[in-house]
Amino acid sequence: MGLMAGPVALRATDVTLSFGEATILDGVDLEVRHGEVVALVGPNGAGKSTLLSLLSGDVDPDSGRVELNGVAITGQDAGSLARQRAVLLQRHTLAFGFRAREVVEMGRSVWRRTERAEHDDEVVEWAMEVADVTHLASRVVPTLSGGEQARVSFARLLAQDVEVHLLDEPTAALDIKHQEAVLEQARGSAARGAAVVVVLHDLSLAAAYADRICVLAKGRVRACGAPLEVLTSDLLSDVYEHPVEVFHHAGNLLVVPVRTRESKESSCPVVR
Repeated sequence: MGLMAGPVALRATDVTLSFGEATILDGVDLEVRHGEVVALVGPNGAGKSTLLSLLSGDVDPDSGRVELNGVAITGQDAGSLARQRAVLLQRHTLAFGFRAREVVEMGRSVWRRTERAEHDDEVVEWAMEVADVTHLASRVVPTLSGGEQARVSFARLLAQDVEVHLLDEPTAALDIKHQEAVLEQARGSAARGAAVVVVLHDLSLAAAYADRICVLAKGRVRACGAPLEVLTSDLLSDVYEHPVEVFHHAGNLLVVPVRTRESKESSCPVVR
């Protein structure tokens, strides 16, 4: 856990959620403190994005409780939530016709008619510089690449300037330079007291930047703790149902799938 970790920002207690007959989350407990980065990892369908939606208040659990800064998140109005937490979705729904700077400015709307609105321009310019989108300010959003759109969405989250950040696969569309930059900024936000939850598929990135890693599988928490404690070959091989090796290199953990060079022959019947 980071040296700056402070009071609990988010707490999920025994949360369960089902869609139809499918149980997506089953008795999940999680705490996230101000000053730390917590990564949610696990295979497809493990419940990572769903848990993030519960933590954001966008979805209510069937049972259990989610608290934001000590208050039940269910029943809090949208304005109150937006002044406490910012959410970066996995899919970027940026409106057609808006320019990049206008999208980033949308992050400041929660502070309209407050004293903090006086700093709108300053914060927007800072957020765009951090996300490396200043040069895209006048571009219409649909003309941007997927990675550029992702960075504009990240700038909007930063411009919102709140103390809880929920990021759903923020690095998925990014090149190596911008993957590192986004997660370095997540670490920087935590160092300044924010609570950061990030869904990641790249386990080596999670190991490099998270204070704690929560491993989900089939809707349950299989492990939650420091990267060195959680990222083990045995656990990951079991969770991902594929052999995985974990190496130490230059002070970093590297998580690598075991690969075979032999190609498997197709089992499809050949029509002659």
